[in-house]
Amino acid sequence: MLGLLMLILFQFAGTLIAGLGVNLPGPVIGMLLLLAVLLLMRRVPEPLQITSSHLLKYLPLMLIPPAVGIMSQWEVITSSFVAISVALLGSLVISIPLTAWILQRLVTRRAES
Repeated sequence: MLGLLMLILFQFAGTLIAGLGVNLPGPVIGMLLLLAVLLLMRRVPEPLQITSSHLLKYLPLMLIPPAVGIMSQWEVITSSFVAISVALLGSLVISIPLTAWILQRLVTRRAES
């Protein structure tokens, strides 16, 4: 229960910061704040680890709304198929090498310490 409270408090803090005029959604700011705190702590508190492992079990349910959106907006998607394809391929070409580079840096840093 404490882990869920921590997640909600970080989301609330992010929402408050977003209300001050920051051009990011509150939950995203809350996740960035949580990431910063976890990096400073260099560990994940046990209540947060337990809560997040329980929430990850239900992650596939998060894919239902996008699937419904795709089905309901199929005409729009097919009319802009080329633009959507270029955007998806471009993000894929950028994200895979960037993720591999970050992972390699983290593994190297961990091996050095």
